[in-house]
Amino acid sequence: MATKIKKIQKIAITGGKGGTGKSTYGILLANQYLQQNKKVILVDCDVECPNDHLLIGQTLKTAQKNIYAKFPKLDKQKCTKCGQCVKACRSNAIFQAPNQFPIFLQELCSACGTCWTICPDQAIKTKKVKTGQIFINKIKQNFYLITGLAKAGLDETGPIVAQLKNFAFTFAKKHQADYILFDTAAGTHCPVIQALLDVDLAYAVTEATPMGAYDLNIILNLLQKLKIKTKIILNQADYGNKNLIKKIIKKNNIQKIDQEIPYSKKLVQAYSKGKLLNFNI
Repeated sequence: MATKIKKIQKIAITGGKGGTGKSTYGILLANQYLQQNKKVILVDCDVECPNDHLLIGQTLKTAQKNIYAKFPKLDKQKCTKCGQCVKACRSNAIFQAPNQFPIFLQELCSACGTCWTICPDQAIKTKKVKTGQIFINKIKQNFYLITGLAKAGLDETGPIVAQLKNFAFTFAKKHQADYILFDTAAGTHCPVIQALLDVDLAYAVTEATPMGAYDLNIILNLLQKLKIKTKIILNQADYGNKNLIKKIIKKNNIQKIDQEIPYSKKLVQAYSKGKLLNFNI
């Protein structure tokens, strides 16, 4: 008799605007599931500036895995300076002065492979470069934090988030997790999109301010394009103008605010002391 494979619920915590409480809500949600005796993996996908570990009083020590990417390397003996690689690069990561060899700008490169695939003279080779690291913190018996950290100065970190998610999902299956939570970066750029891909549900965390409403509308448009079921979390719900948020969710055909979190001095204190996991909503 075949063994039934456990279904892991994949949930993203996002919101567009920075500072609305995405990481805070992600940890509070993890705590909620832990109290239900569920196994939880929290993945910090803000690889340029991860901070979930700080909010629960942890440090990032020895990396469990290094992340690498292939970057282009020019063979000048074969290059005819045709410029095809420059025209094909969507990241504008290749510069070529008139009658000169192309120069690859690694900081802008997404390592997509288009340049070395399209080169008619096979003059572009690849080199393996370390771009990031993955850390694992065992917080409790049923709770792990997995953190991605990009190498400083990288302009394109989407591929790092993709590798981080693959690692985290394999880890979650091995440990038979019930939930895997992806805490995204702020914004709607490539790393955020990578974190959102293939999730079952997204919580969009916002605040009742003009900026909160504006960015909520942007992230909801993205989530609709990705066809991801979305619920709204209104943080510090007793401050600001709640009608701003109601107008945005109505515009995006969402029935209601799923959860309202009022301002709490105790929550702020837990946040500032790195003891957020001990706080209940």
